[in-house]
Amino acid sequence: MKNAVASGLIIGILSGLWLFIMRWAGYTMVGDQVSPIEYISILIPVIGVFFGLKSYRDHDMNGSLSFLGGIVQSLKILFIGGVIAVFAGIIYINYVEASHNISDFSGRLFGALLIGVISAFGATLLLMTHTNKID
Repeated sequence: MKNAVASGLIIGILSGLWLFIMRWAGYTMVGDQVSPIEYISILIPVIGVFFGLKSYRDHDMNGSLSFLGGIVQSLKILFIGGVIAVFAGIIYINYVEASHNISDFSGRLFGALLIGVISAFGATLLLMTHTNKID
């Protein structure tokens, strides 16, 4: 669990900082228009989950990782990172972009959830060592 907390904290903090960096750079994150530079934020959960899961496999599981174990660990990492990122998003909506409500931002949160789940499956498939069984 210590690995999930550390990796989740990194993902959550970087995702929260990304919101404020984008605002500082002049991009607002409200409405349906997505700036091409926003797609770089996809790298935060993808890289974070991959290296968090790799660290879990190498240090906590002695180089062995099953599919189910990888998915569970990846979802723990994403849950912790997601809680922190949502908290940063709430602060962002309430204090930085106060003229808009949370519904403008919810589409991006759902997209982040989808990217996180896809990256959890991808990282698990890349890093698992027991290829002949799911459990």
